[in-house]
Amino acid sequence: MLRRLHHDQPDSFAFTPANRAWAEAQMKKYPEGRQASAIIPLLWRAQEQEGWLSKPAIEHVADMLGMPYIRALEVATFYFMFQLAPVGRVAHIQICGTTPCMLRGAEDLVALCQARIAPEPHQLSADGALSWEEVECLGACANAPMAQIGKDYYEDLSPESLGRILDALLAREVPVPGPQTGRFASEPAGGPTTLTRWNDAGRQPHNASVALALAIGDTVKRIDGTEVPLRTPWLRPPPAPAPVPPDEAAEPRPAAGHPADESGIMVQQAPAASAAKPPGPSNPDEGLDSSAPTPEGPATGVVPRGKAAGPTQPAPAAQPLAPEQPPPLLLEPHLGRGDDLTRIAGLDETLARALNELGIWHLDQIAAWGAGEIAWVESRLGSARGLIVRSDWVGQARRLTGRPA
Repeated sequence: MLRRLHHDQPDSFAFTPANRAWAEAQMKKYPEGRQASAIIPLLWRAQEQEGWLSKPAIEHVADMLGMPYIRALEVATFYFMFQLAPVGRVAHIQICGTTPCMLRGAEDLVALCQARIAPEPHQLSADGALSWEEVECLGACANAPMAQIGKDYYEDLSPESLGRILDALLAREVPVPGPQTGRFASEPAGGPTTLTRWNDAGRQPHNASVALALAIGDTVKRIDGTEVPLRTPWLRPPPAPAPVPPDEAAEPRPAAGHPADESGIMVQQAPAASAAKPPGPSNPDEGLDSSAPTPEGPATGVVPRGKAAGPTQPAPAAQPLAPEQPPPLLLEPHLGRGDDLTRIAGLDETLARALNELGIWHLDQIAAWGAGEIAWVESRLGSARGLIVRSDWVGQARRLTGRPA
């Protein structure tokens, strides 16, 4: 694909103060002399600020990173994520035109864009709001045909559903990304045929990718501090999850607030040392049920199913799981720089990056979590299920920030 710089270029480019602070923070992630490794995120931020990537913007980024202009131009012209010409001020539609999408109707999507937006790719609509192009494989072949709009994928498209998405964008709304046919992820179109119990789409309203996109809420937002064309607020909680039906089987299942082993199965913890040990069941075939977690953390004891905890004391009543409550999320850290979350023992760099992607950048955000916020975060950090409580992230964050318990 031949990619050239646009014939009409602005005279200059400069990052806004907030974006420059963000860019300098990205450069510090790399060792001295390796700042050029930040070329892609800095070019992306320049594009978000202006809507497209101009020659002065590319050269400005190259100057910041101490790179020859030709090296920055090589990166900008190689990746079609970078738009080298002005795009629609509201959204730019990228239709996947590779074989799986082509076989599933991508040509009809292109025809719709030609009729609704403009006859030629990279041509602005009459009102300047939208533009489109056909791109190479975007890697969502099981959900063909699909399109990328801003930062998110819109899958299982038809001319009708794409038309509704365009209508929503023009009405300054952000359509929910992901499959547009009611499919949960990429299971068979007629519904799952294997592992049906574990693939019950009704247990959560959206798959993990869509839920994260809704939580961040910046699908097509321009980050320039002045223009937010769509209704995507800086702080946007995701929709409440669907209620979980009671399990009919006896086997334990992972749930928010429960510790889990590497397989994801709930771990039953031993009783506290100071607690009196209840008598065992008379029937050796009777299993044990873990008691439900309290709002302060996971359960710490097990009681025989259907038996009293002692000769005079009834078994402790099961407490309901804390409902998920999304914490306040930030699209960007305050003053362009987040806290070092790895100061919390048990929170490594991988988890810190995952928290940043959710919109959690500061220790005082973690210090303010309650049981509902912990449950919400854990449901999105599968590998950390139970770790937040076991390692006492909230207590550590409060001590580090001086926040009272």
